[in-house]
Amino acid sequence: MKVYLAINKVQLALSKQGITKANRNQQQGYNFRGIDDVFNALSPLLAEHGLCILPRVISRTCDERINAKGTVLLYVTVEVEFDFISAEDGSKHTVKTFGEAMDSGDKATNKAMSAAYKYAALQAFAIPTEGDNDADAHTHQVAPQQKPQAQQLAPRPLDVQAACKAISEAKSLGNAKGFRDNALSRAENDEQRNMINAAFNDYENAALAYMNKE
Repeated sequence: MKVYLAINKVQLALSKQGITKANRNQQQGYNFRGIDDVFNALSPLLAEHGLCILPRVISRTCDERINAKGTVLLYVTVEVEFDFISAEDGSKHTVKTFGEAMDSGDKATNKAMSAAYKYAALQAFAIPTEGDNDADAHTHQVAPQQKPQAQQLAPRPLDVQAACKAISEAKSLGNAKGFRDNALSRAENDEQRNMINAAFNDYENAALAYMNKE
């Protein structure tokens, strides 16, 4: 299987010449290797050593995010398998990576594919990745997701008849007062308040009369 010999030859060449971190992330202040840097370094080496890298997309997801400025961003994640194939005997080795990217236009998928390719190459050819975070020269500050507000249930309309019945059937004067106060707090008009107070007065009078008999 000559694919591994070809990979090793590319590794050897890159270990001598490397790939310069020619780009800079302005937001977070670090240098990184852009996808063009990787392509420019790899293309002649792949051709020289008879090695092909062919992508195969396994899955793609896309979500909307909103940055701190309120701009809608497309957040794309791709799962990609890259076949490293020897042009000499057809032997191959497959590398699976994920690419992530955000963009406010229509470039999110392209950026995610480029990121997946770049990191597949960096890992396969053992190129140091410290400081690289290619999605890339731009760091998007995503606004925190807001928790949905709990739906406030409207209070149920007061059933005056039921409230008066609860007062009249209370087991103690204290309970009757509690039922009365609760009903009065929900009463919508004077008529309802008069009915509630009348029910309580009847209960109170009956309770006092019973106590006097004893």
